[in-house]
Amino acid sequence: MLNQRRTTNILLLIIVIPLVFYLLKILSFIFIPLIFAMFIALLFLPLMRYLGRRNVPKFLGVIIVLLLVAGGVMLGIELIQLSSKEILATKSEFFSKAEAKLVDLRVYLLDSYGIELKQDNNVIGQFFEKENLGTTIGFLRQFFTMLLMTVFFVVLWLGESINVHKLLNSTVLRQKHTSIKAFMKIEKDLIKFIKVKFLVSALTGLFTGLMCFFFDVSFPIFWGLFAFVINFVQMVGSFISVILLSIFAFVELDPTSTLFFFILAITLVQVTFGAILEPIFMGKSFSINIIAVLVMLMFWGFLWGIPGLIMAIPITVFLKIILEQFPSTKVVANLLSGK
Repeated sequence: MLNQRRTTNILLLIIVIPLVFYLLKILSFIFIPLIFAMFIALLFLPLMRYLGRRNVPKFLGVIIVLLLVAGGVMLGIELIQLSSKEILATKSEFFSKAEAKLVDLRVYLLDSYGIELKQDNNVIGQFFEKENLGTTIGFLRQFFTMLLMTVFFVVLWLGESINVHKLLNSTVLRQKHTSIKAFMKIEKDLIKFIKVKFLVSALTGLFTGLMCFFFDVSFPIFWGLFAFVINFVQMVGSFISVILLSIFAFVELDPTSTLFFFILAITLVQVTFGAILEPIFMGKSFSINIIAVLVMLMFWGFLWGIPGLIMAIPITVFLKIILEQFPSTKVVANLLSGK
């Protein structure tokens, strides 16, 4: 009887897990803003509690948080406008440099390896001129829909219309003391992760921009913003930032020691903040196995695309804390943390 029950449970698990993943994929337009909003709300929960102790009404506290978020968004928009003006101001000069480098590369490949690239009037310009207007409008519509849904869910999380503690207590943990303990750990670890990640990404973006300015590479504001944003994608973001900026610097700088030292400088920035300072700030209790990080990045990236890559590590931390609460799944939590 016991063996039959175990077999039934395993079969149900085999059926349920793919179904859950399928629903996560199909309903991504709901789950992505919902989880993004949860992380934003967790970040501002200490402020909400502080305002509550000062007898500030809850609705007024939600408005204050939304104003702070809106201020951050406006600052980001201003920086994007600055970088856009910077790019437009030197657009023709950069394209002419890029075309000259491509001509040199074409000649080098033909002379050295017999590889002949097709001759085009403007190789670089084609990437920017041939745009699909319908695709762009569709992307913008989807982006703003996600943004509005995220704001809506943030209000629900902060107003405690969606309560993580009660949700954990009624669905997964079913023990009041355990659910409170788990919720406090989730809140503490995720807030710490978001703060550290934001600080490290901001410093990475700042110093990347400074390196571009120091070595006279065009668009330092743009590259600083790019390094800041892409750094939220754990591990992969650093490689993408260094590779793309190195390719771009190849156009800007002559292939001499200057180019070598620039690539070395931006690599050291990524290593210093991403591989040294970030683990120190996170602490040992927050460590996750590198293999688990790569698997989760691939899984959530496949499931939700770029938002999945950004949220992969916080979701993994959330799952690890939940798994630690049960003796039967504690082994899986230890595997995730590399213990």
